[in-house]
Amino acid sequence: MSVSIVLVLASIGIASLFCQWLAWRVRMPAILFLLAGGIAAGPVLGWLQPEPLFGDLLFPMISLAVAVILFEGSLTLKYEEIKGHGKMVRNLIPVGSVVTALIGTLAARWILDVSWEVALLFGAISIVTGPTVIAPLLRSVRPKQNLANILRWEGIIIDPVGALLAVLVFEAIISWGQGNVFWHSVYIFGKTVAVGLLFGAVAGWINGVALRKHLLPQYLHNAGTLTFMLGVYALSNEIAHESGLLTVTIMGIWMANMKMVPIDDILEFKESLSVLLISALFIILAARVDFGAIAELGWGLVVVLAILMLVARPVSILLSGIGTSLNWREKAFLSWIAPRGIVAAAVSALFAFQLENQGYEDAGTLVPLVFMLIIATVTLQSLTARPIARALGVAEPAAFGFLILGANSGARAIAQALQKNEIPVTLTDTNWENVRQARMDGLKVYFGNPTSEHASTHLDLTGVGKLLVISPYKQLNSLATYHFLDWFGPNSVYSLSEGEQDQKASHQSAEKIQQTRGLFDDLSYPKLASLVSRGYTVKTTQLSESFTYEDFLARHDGEARVLFVINDKDKIHPVMAGDELEPDTDWQLISLVPPRAARDRKSEGEVTTDPSRDG
Repeated sequence: MSVSIVLVLASIGIASLFCQWLAWRVRMPAILFLLAGGIAAGPVLGWLQPEPLFGDLLFPMISLAVAVILFEGSLTLKYEEIKGHGKMVRNLIPVGSVVTALIGTLAARWILDVSWEVALLFGAISIVTGPTVIAPLLRSVRPKQNLANILRWEGIIIDPVGALLAVLVFEAIISWGQGNVFWHSVYIFGKTVAVGLLFGAVAGWINGVALRKHLLPQYLHNAGTLTFMLGVYALSNEIAHESGLLTVTIMGIWMANMKMVPIDDILEFKESLSVLLISALFIILAARVDFGAIAELGWGLVVVLAILMLVARPVSILLSGIGTSLNWREKAFLSWIAPRGIVAAAVSALFAFQLENQGYEDAGTLVPLVFMLIIATVTLQSLTARPIARALGVAEPAAFGFLILGANSGARAIAQALQKNEIPVTLTDTNWENVRQARMDGLKVYFGNPTSEHASTHLDLTGVGKLLVISPYKQLNSLATYHFLDWFGPNSVYSLSEGEQDQKASHQSAEKIQQTRGLFDDLSYPKLASLVSRGYTVKTTQLSESFTYEDFLARHDGEARVLFVINDKDKIHPVMAGDELEPDTDWQLISLVPPRAARDRKSEGEVTTDPSRDG
């Protein structure tokens, strides 16, 4: 018996990893494949039966996993980010949440004839979208930048806010059901909320201070925070029944808004945790889906889903968009995009389990109802969003911009030249001083690892379809190259050469990475840094019949290095090793030229970009 349990547990892990890989390959939200895998393993094949397998541990395991999900989501909720993303995002959180929750509640109550308790909980859960489903969809659809920003930040902010609303509604239901006297129910609910708020704030402050003052060694930051959060969750539940979820949500929000608290590593730690724990959780949850319960809902289920997608969302967008600059086409696109995700699935399973234990007979309809909402929104919107965006004219054109790995002085000079030529460009670096200087130069920049889970939701790649690796960090260079080769394609990732010394000291690079090297006519990073330190500048030269490419070469005595060519169709191409340059007379050159050329640039119509100090 023990062998079969071990085999099942190992198989769940393998299946969850396969679902994550498949989602990455086809660029769709992983939750869709996790749910499909769980349904196949559970009700279809009968191979996975969570209740007999886990017994009394099933509920505590789901409860702890949901606590981790809510804590991680609340760590992303920063007050200044809510203020800084436009009126539409600010309106969508309160207005859109209330409208969706209200319509979802009434539809479930009147059409499916479920109890008010289950209807209210469904309405609260149905408002949550989340970055884990929004980000993959945006990468494949590539809508206009303002629409991508609205949807991305709505997902990031509504994740913890929606979960918090669902927790409060659940606490109110439980409190009301525990006493026949109204004031007793109010007392129980008030106690639960008070304990959650107090414990969450105190725990967040204690953990934030411990991280900020380095009371824990670096290698214990992730494990220590996770363990402390779970301990506080359990203690809160002991003092006030079911207050733990509110506690961990408040704890995460408190830490996210404390100054100088290093939470980036904790957020990145969630990547491995999500693959191992959360992915397995959703296979287990999906294995509990009862097809019989779905069939009992009948056509009423289809009607409720249609109302949420075709009525609730458009009304939310219409009301939230009052006073904004969005046109009807942009509002129409936003009205269609609202896929539900991980938080909705996890919270619904947990609360349905608890309501069933409290004697609510129709609580079992909550899970199939929410799961079908997830499947319908993710599937339909992933398949149709791109054609709809094109039909409405809100899709971005071909992504011709550049993501530059590195924000050092050379990379900043190149980025400024691209930006002056109206080429979308974003820099990314793990060196804060480089990032700070790039921001001072007016460049768009992301601070952190561009291959991380955090980057997948926060790194804006609107209009960007190519990667330039201009960085001294060898390990990160390789990781980024592999990551974006699969994302942008084999002909859209370019890297500086290693240089002779690096090539002698290291083994031969993998063939896939080697094919990306040779950027800027085989320029190495040490050579680029050396030229910049000697005063070389990046400038744009407009060729003409009176000033040809040969004149350009002669003017700089062969010392200039052409980095990019922009042809007569405004298409930009980086110069690679072995390229034979034969630019026409109406092309532009972006070049790295020696300092003495700057004195005569006015005579040539050249625009110079001086590199700033290297961070």
